[in-house]
Amino acid sequence: MKTGLVTSDTYKSHDTGNGHPEKIDRVTAIIDNFKKVDNKNIIWKKSNNFDEFYLNKTHSIDYINYVKQTFPKKGLVFLDGDTIVSPGSKSATKDAVGSIITAIDGVQNKEFKNAFCAVRPPGHHAEKDKAMGFCIYNNVAVGANYLIEKYRYNKVAIIDFDVHHGNGTQDIFYDNKKVLYISTHQYPYYPGTGSNKETGKFNNVLNIPLNAGTTSEEYLNAYENVLTKIKQFKPEFLLFSAGFDAHIDDPLAQIRLGTEDFYKITKRTLEYSKSFCNGKVVSILEGGYDLKALQSSSQRHVDALLEFN
Repeated sequence: MKTGLVTSDTYKSHDTGNGHPEKIDRVTAIIDNFKKVDNKNIIWKKSNNFDEFYLNKTHSIDYINYVKQTFPKKGLVFLDGDTIVSPGSKSATKDAVGSIITAIDGVQNKEFKNAFCAVRPPGHHAEKDKAMGFCIYNNVAVGANYLIEKYRYNKVAIIDFDVHHGNGTQDIFYDNKKVLYISTHQYPYYPGTGSNKETGKFNNVLNIPLNAGTTSEEYLNAYENVLTKIKQFKPEFLLFSAGFDAHIDDPLAQIRLGTEDFYKITKRTLEYSKSFCNGKVVSILEGGYDLKALQSSSQRHVDALLEFN
């Protein structure tokens, strides 16, 4: 079996303006690197169109309509202080959501064993009715709802190793017993949420707040709590919110992971969860703002996915 790499050309159309950290080059760097690696076990896929029913399951209709009306004919519009849309953002946001649905279908149809979605804009800060932190639609949350609605899964786990807490994903699933949300993140830090007291209505949220300066060893020790929770929940399908901004070289945070740690995190999680979900895993890009670190870390993350086949 192979690993799917789902992407879309429209990410280049999402213009965030000069000097913005969530820039076009992020996905270009990842894609160029995988083309250079040229692994024959990677199946490249483009995002497909999807039924908006699943977007409506994740965000409020009012919010979706607001976003659609906000896409400008020209120039840039701010949805919040740091979340920007341009004319091309309309297709990019649609394809970012479509990528995780395409990836899930590919896994379900045994086209590939697992998948990584290299798309932007990211999603995990987007709440049910609010854009935030570079995020417009919550891609991974749409994926979880798609698994529940289309494929009738009753236990979906989302592991978010982005350095920032995924407040949006937590907000959307806080009272949904079918979804387990786990986040490791620098705390206190943007967006200010993610204390270990936030546990979800059904004990379905696990936050692991980490101090600035957390080392690889300290992080990997803390990650054992992720694996323990996964073992308790026994997910039938696993989604990664894969942010690579906990890397030591990332300019937006102060966690000190190395490139190899993203391989270890992924490999450990796959080994722990295989008896529950039989390797059904889809990962989607969130943060990561040092291009070199982003290239190498995403490659090692996908290496672990490939090895599991």
